[in-house]
Amino acid sequence: MLTRLLAPRATTIARRGLVASHARAFSRAPSSSTPFIWTRTQSATPVAVPFKRWATSTTLASLTSDPAETEALKALEEGTKKLEEGDVEAARRLCELSVSRKRTASGLFNLGVTCYHSKDFDAAIKAWQDSIEIQPDSPDAHMNLASAYILSPVSRPDLALHHLKLAASLSPEDPEVAFNLGAIYEATGQLEEALIQYKRSKDFGVERAAVHIRNVSAKILGQKMAEVEKKGGDAGGAA
Repeated sequence: MLTRLLAPRATTIARRGLVASHARAFSRAPSSSTPFIWTRTQSATPVAVPFKRWATSTTLASLTSDPAETEALKALEEGTKKLEEGDVEAARRLCELSVSRKRTASGLFNLGVTCYHSKDFDAAIKAWQDSIEIQPDSPDAHMNLASAYILSPVSRPDLALHHLKLAASLSPEDPEVAFNLGAIYEATGQLEEALIQYKRSKDFGVERAAVHIRNVSAKILGQKMAEVEKKGGDAGGAA
């Protein structure tokens, strides 16, 4: 069984913030046997304040003179507020409106968030792929895309691992990316790699990783003991 992943988080365009404690608006994954994730969202306006989750819309008019872009930004801002309120259906409609007016990385990103929380994982994957095409250096998009690959009806841990590695390369000290890398490595039997990532996650502040460090360490020890016993049995048989 796959270790439950830590949640992808909500962000602004300009700055990321860890907001797992503020994710009350979002639902868990479909069942207790699958990872649960919260998603990061992106607000319509850049905010340089760390750990601020939502931006205001007071600067929308000053950002652009393009009517289509103004409409897109306004719809995205309203959709982000609906996400905060937990109204995923309304948020999705507004994000779709935003993208129909002008395709932006943030609009597609938040459309992916709403699709994910509607359990429409194929649509979430497509939206995040499109967002990455526009903004390939977004660790949040890669992290969320990895989560969607894990939760999709046909799970793709290989693609999840690929995008988590990209997220880690873009944000090497991100504790949640490290934790999720550990979870994927553990699920695919790569225990030594899993242990490294769990330790990094704990070093960066995820206390929950300590439990998984102990569990994976025990698995590694068990494997080594089994190998020793097997070698001993083989030697005895040969004698």
